[in-house]
Amino acid sequence: MKYRKQLIFFILLLSSFQLFSQQVEEVDPMPIKLKGQILNLDDEMPVPYATILNFRTHGTISADDQGRFTMDMMNVDSLAISSLGFSKTIIHIPASYNEMNVLKLYAKPIRFAIPEVQVKGEKFKVEGLPTGKKSTIDPQLRGDAYDKKPPLIAALVTPLSFIQYYASKHEKEKREARQAIANDKKWEILSQYYNKKLVMELTGLNDPQADIFMTWFNSKDLIGQMSTDYDVRAQIVEQFKIYKSEGH
Repeated sequence: MKYRKQLIFFILLLSSFQLFSQQVEEVDPMPIKLKGQILNLDDEMPVPYATILNFRTHGTISADDQGRFTMDMMNVDSLAISSLGFSKTIIHIPASYNEMNVLKLYAKPIRFAIPEVQVKGEKFKVEGLPTGKKSTIDPQLRGDAYDKKPPLIAALVTPLSFIQYYASKHEKEKREARQAIANDKKWEILSQYYNKKLVMELTGLNDPQADIFMTWFNSKDLIGQMSTDYDVRAQIVEQFKIYKSEGH
């Protein structure tokens, strides 16, 4: 009885293998239009622009930016999917595939172990570059030949440079321009103290008379003698006396 049951089981098992073999052999090769989409195995996000290779024909196509593609092939063909950052994947089309559906194919991302990176900086010492010396000489006293106003002894040591500084028209114009710039800056500072309202207050002049006096006052080149509100007031009073004594 025991051996009979084993024999029946063996016959049934052999029959099932024969049936399976018949089913496999019954899949007839036929052309199909495969519609597929390649997805990331980890998060099921589309894998864009992957390459699909048909092993039988050696033909290749590329998926779009959403991992979708359409390929004319046989239902028994095998495909290889390749994409940067993913392992190569071999696909066998299931016999039950229906052309009305989109077959989802999965690609496995490659992971690399990145060792710890240490960034170290080194400060380089710059050598060979001379350090400039800051000049303390008033700009209007500087010339092309001198960094300071040349002393009289320079007339004996370097007479040409000495003559250039004092006699050159270019040097004179340059010093005058620098002096004008310095004066403009100083007048800008003094303008917060020196104005027509203050002149009228200290002199008793009316508006047109104050304009005439201020024109005369400005021509006296007194800017070097004024630096504070007190200096401005004192010069206005003193110069107004001179202005009146001259018969204005």
